[in-house]
Amino acid sequence: MEDNTSWTPSSDDNKLGLTDKNLINEYEAKGIAAAELFVFGLDSDTPFSTQLLLEIHSIAFTELYNWAGKWRTTEVSVGQLIPPAPAQVLQLMYQFIDNLNYKINNSITAAEHLETLTFAHYEFVRIHPFNNGNGRTGRIVMNLVALKLGYRPLELYHREGNSRKIYIDAMKWADKGNFEPLTALISKEMTAF
Repeated sequence: MEDNTSWTPSSDDNKLGLTDKNLINEYEAKGIAAAELFVFGLDSDTPFSTQLLLEIHSIAFTELYNWAGKWRTTEVSVGQLIPPAPAQVLQLMYQFIDNLNYKINNSITAAEHLETLTFAHYEFVRIHPFNNGNGRTGRIVMNLVALKLGYRPLELYHREGNSRKIYIDAMKWADKGNFEPLTALISKEMTAF
């Protein structure tokens, strides 16, 4: 996982031609907040679908970016992780959604809930279905899963301090097949309603 994910660096990449990174971050934060409000307003039995994921991403990023709400069509690398090729994204997202809906509907214990939340966030980010905003959208997806399972939204890290680095390190360990650090982060944040 790469650490520089809080903005798109080129003004050519946004519809408004913004060059001030703080202003770009403000617009993105406003979009993320709108996407979170949309998710919190969904009926709890709304199943995940490709249309829902595209809508969440579009709400979050459409004010600034043409790629908002559209599947990735370019090769990307995220730190040392090379996500699947763009041609695989749609099929992988259908598999992800099928597996996620199954896990949500069949998770009973807190341990199963934890595994489902970890799967939801990590697998979404691993597939990296969008050009940008995958981590933020993945956290929104994870929080929708949390709500469905009876938990409050999770905050995996804060911008201040060392918690973002801890989160990035946990994702790097997961990239190598060790999910314990990510699971520990999620477990620490799980609070039932």
